[in-house]
Amino acid sequence: MDVMLHSRKEAEEKSAAVLTDSRKVEQMDDEKRMRNMLYDRDIREPLFDFLEEKYGKIRILEEKKMGKSRADVVMVLPEALCGLEIKSDADTYARLGRQVRDYNQYFDYNYIVAGTKHGNHVEEHVPQWWGIITVELEEGKPDFYVLRKARENPGVNWKKKMSLLWRPELAHIQEQNQLPKYRQKSKEFVIDRLLQRVPEEILRRQISEELFERDYTVFY
Repeated sequence: MDVMLHSRKEAEEKSAAVLTDSRKVEQMDDEKRMRNMLYDRDIREPLFDFLEEKYGKIRILEEKKMGKSRADVVMVLPEALCGLEIKSDADTYARLGRQVRDYNQYFDYNYIVAGTKHGNHVEEHVPQWWGIITVELEEGKPDFYVLRKARENPGVNWKKKMSLLWRPELAHIQEQNQLPKYRQKSKEFVIDRLLQRVPEEILRRQISEELFERDYTVFY
């Protein structure tokens, strides 16, 4: 009887030890995952450096209102606007559907920048013309990789795209194209006139030029 009790006690102790070891391993795995997680604040500045190295002349605008959402990053290129939505390892896809709809209305090209957590299934959550940039921690630094290059957005709404410009910026474009000043007219009226009178390929360049020169020390 004593032998049986002793054997049972040994088995229980071994089982408890195995369970403890298992929990320690799980805890270590969780701690490792936490150490390797990239948050939005870890991604932004290195991302800007990556984009500048890849595209050359760019200007970065952050947190720009677009419809009911905000664009994390707007990259101004010489003849296009590119929206970038950051999904760090701490983010979910909860609001992405609405965000994608808004990005699609405002920007010529769009990218999603996805942390390691999202890398295997991010393609399921964005249209085929969206580009995908993945980011993971390598030797303690964010490392970026263009998994899929963005194609031109087929559904950009030019009125909404031009609404990103301030009224003085629109006035400068009117002047460049020798259009009346329409001082008493609304911003929407001016945008309509520009779209009617100026070819889109010219407006592409002029919109970018205005955003490259935008002075945020002046508010309108």
